[in-house]
Amino acid sequence: MDNDFAIRLKDVKKVYKLYNRPKDRLFDAFGLLRGKRKPALNYALKGVDLEIRKGETVGIIGTNGSGKSTILKIITGVLYQTSGEVDINGRISALLELGAGFNMEYTGVENVYLNATMMGFSDEEIEKKLPEILEFADIGDYVYQPVKTYSSGMFVRLAFAVAINIDPEILIVDEALSVGDVFFQAKCYAKFEEFKRKGKTIVFVSHDLSSISKYCDRVYLLNKGNLLGEGSPKEMIDLYKRVLVGLYDADGEGKGVGADGQGAAKGESAGNGAGGEAESGVKPASMMNPDTLEYGTRQALITDAYITDEGGRRTSTIIKGSEFTIHMHIKFEDHVAGPIFAFTVKDVRGTEITGTNSMYEKAYTGCGEKGEEMDVTFTQTMSLQGGNYLLSLGCTGFSGADFEVYHRLYDCLDITVVSDKDTVGYYDMFSKVEVTKN
Repeated sequence: MDNDFAIRLKDVKKVYKLYNRPKDRLFDAFGLLRGKRKPALNYALKGVDLEIRKGETVGIIGTNGSGKSTILKIITGVLYQTSGEVDINGRISALLELGAGFNMEYTGVENVYLNATMMGFSDEEIEKKLPEILEFADIGDYVYQPVKTYSSGMFVRLAFAVAINIDPEILIVDEALSVGDVFFQAKCYAKFEEFKRKGKTIVFVSHDLSSISKYCDRVYLLNKGNLLGEGSPKEMIDLYKRVLVGLYDADGEGKGVGADGQGAAKGESAGNGAGGEAESGVKPASMMNPDTLEYGTRQALITDAYITDEGGRRTSTIIKGSEFTIHMHIKFEDHVAGPIFAFTVKDVRGTEITGTNSMYEKAYTGCGEKGEEMDVTFTQTMSLQGGNYLLSLGCTGFSGADFEVYHRLYDCLDITVVSDKDTVGYYDMFSKVEVTKN
C-alpha cells in the first residue's frame, strides 16, 4: 500500500435515520417498522472521495450542513461511516469541540493527563509535555483548580493547549483558531505556522476564507453532502462564493454563468478569450483578464472596467501614495432597484485584502431600467505595499428580502503597485517619525 498518504476516504457515505416517534427507533432495531412508519433517510455525506498526503495542508470548505464536520468526525473516529472506506496513516490530534473530553470536576492538570492518555500518550510522555502545555494555556494557578470554576475563555485556552502541544502527525482543525483574546489567537496562528514548517499533515475547516487561502495547499469544496470539487484555494473559494449566492446547485451544475451557463462553473472564462467580444457582453479591453471568472443573473452587466491614475490615464500600474480610480460601465438588461456596486482587491494567492461597495459608502445609486447604462467610479489613495494584486468587481442588490448577484467578475483586472518604501504587512500606515534628543 502507498504509505505517502495520511488520510484516504473512498466512497464514504453517512446516513441518518429520521423517526416520527422516539419509540420507532426501538422498533426499527428489531425490524418491526413497516410502510409509512419507516424512517426517512438523511444523507449527510453522499459518496465522498478524498485523499490527503503526508505534509499537506488541506482545507475543507462549504456552507452549513454541507458535511464538513461529519467528515472530520469520521476521520477522528468520533463517528463511523455508513459505508465506504476510511484509512488513517498517523496519530491524530483534533481541534473539534474543544474540551469535549474534559471532566468538570477534575483540575486543569488532571484533565491534561486524562485527554492526553485518551490520545495514546504514556504518563512519561505527558509529564515531559506538561510544562509546554501549561505555558501555552497561560491561565496561571487555575490549572490546579476544577475546570468547572473556569471562565469560558480559560476553558478553551487549556483545551486548545492540550490538543496542539502533543506533537501529532495529523492535526485536524475545525473553526478553532479564533479562541481567546487577540494575543492568544496570534499565538495559535504562530503554532499553526510551526506545524506547517515541520511538515505535519493539517486538515483545516473554516469559514475564514482568507485563512484557507493563506495556509492551504489544496481545498475540497462540499455542498449538501456532495463533493463539488478539489483544487487550488483560489479556484475553490471562487466556486464556493457562487454556491453561497445560489448560482451553483447541489449536483454541481452552474447557473446563470456565461452564455451556456456552465463554462465558468468549470473554472473557465465565460468570454471567448480570443480578442472578440465575449458572449456575456464584457468588452475585451486590452487590460482585462481574458480568463475572468464571471457569473450572475445577468439583469445587469458590467460591460467594461478599467483603472486610471491621478492624471486620468488608463493604466494597471499605480504609484503607492497616489490617488487612483476604478471605473465600471454597467448596462441594465432588466429593471433593478437600488443596485449595489462593489470592488475587492486580492493578492495573487487569492487572499481578500480590502474592498468596499456603494452601500458601505452610502452612495445613492437610484434604479436601473432596462436598456439604461451607468458609469460608476471608486476613487481612493493607494496605500498597499509594492507588488501585484487582482481586482474583482460586482453588481448586486436585493429583490425584496433576497440578496441577488446580477453580475460578478473575479480577477478581471491586475494592479501593480510601485513603491520605493515598503513596511510590514499589506498596508503602509504612512507614519510620521520624530526623534528628539533630551
